[in-house]
Amino acid sequence: MKYEEKDVVIVSAARTPFGRLGGSLKDVDCYELGAISIREALRKISLNPSLIEEGWWGMGDTSSCKDVYTPIAGRQSMLRAGIPNYVPCLTLDKACVSGTSAIIMATRAILLGEIGVAVAGGSNTFSQEPFILRKVRLKGNKMGDIKLEDPLVGLGYKDYNPVAVSAGERAVVNGITREEQDQWAVRSHRLYGEALADSKFDEEIIPYNTAKEGEEPVYLTWDEQYRKDTTIEKLSKLQTIYGNPTITAGNSPGLNDGSAAVIVMSAKRANELKLEPIAKIVSYACVAGDPDYIPEIPATAIEVALDKAGLSIDDIKLVEINEAFAVMPLTSTKLLAKGDLKKAEIIRAKTNVNGGAIAIGHANTATGVRLIMTLLYELKRRGGGLGVAGICGGLGQGDAIVIEV
Repeated sequence: MKYEEKDVVIVSAARTPFGRLGGSLKDVDCYELGAISIREALRKISLNPSLIEEGWWGMGDTSSCKDVYTPIAGRQSMLRAGIPNYVPCLTLDKACVSGTSAIIMATRAILLGEIGVAVAGGSNTFSQEPFILRKVRLKGNKMGDIKLEDPLVGLGYKDYNPVAVSAGERAVVNGITREEQDQWAVRSHRLYGEALADSKFDEEIIPYNTAKEGEEPVYLTWDEQYRKDTTIEKLSKLQTIYGNPTITAGNSPGLNDGSAAVIVMSAKRANELKLEPIAKIVSYACVAGDPDYIPEIPATAIEVALDKAGLSIDDIKLVEINEAFAVMPLTSTKLLAKGDLKKAEIIRAKTNVNGGAIAIGHANTATGVRLIMTLLYELKRRGGGLGVAGICGGLGQGDAIVIEV
């Protein structure tokens, strides 16, 4: 593949395994979690950290950081990773789309000619989410019980539906049944298991040593959310959550810990550094819509990104749509097919071909970056071609990125 000097390319990509809530990564703070993936992305191409000119980092939940108030998590991760202290970093919060938006912002800066090399990524630790005690700072509590709040229950936004409720209600509107969602969840685990057996995730996952100090190393090389014994019979017995009509814990991803990072640069700079690009960023889109219409948002973002590149979904070899719930890829592929169910099945056959977040886990602000690296490595294995990744999050916002390998 030939590159023009003005092209923006990805030259390295790495991520931690995604740990279960309370799993192997539960004691890794959010700064070190990010530093792990940044260090590995640099190491893979032997890139001197001083060559990074700017950082963009997704971190949607600062309450899990040791510095709850303005923790500037991206900056702290970059410093831990050995990037010089004169390199600036922006930590951003768009919830689940933060990681893709970090890549997009880095791409914009490079296209503007302001920088030549950037690190972009995201990290999340649900396991270190604290309980919250509100309204006692000024009032005190002379008598009576004190109630702690768990932010992970009814996950979403206080002035809006829990995201599971919005997703479940939109499933009904779009004609996506509970059974279809359970079947997609089984598919996710099956495809992930097959990909894991074929060592397809070795290129992106950084083996993480789970042994205690002084013990023989024991490396986690897979994503802990995966359940190889998942069946449609088991999923069909699960109750829906938060009173929604179709969403269950089984056709949803977990609350996961993890980080992911990519090194992005101009093709000109890559040539100067004698680095081989692994993907070109062809186009991108940031969109927004009704906060409740989250299953439709990935399709909207993908359509805008494809239109900007003069492409159609038929030109795309592989698709990644985040499985924030199973209804997201099911709804978005139906919309991309303009309601043609036969065409929707064709699109679904090339979507999340190695499984998705239901099996891999959803480390929130790291997930968008994970989608891109899973997509580019699979395109590479298949001899190249065009791919697109779409994701929703942040009160009805969405991102999509088209890449070519």
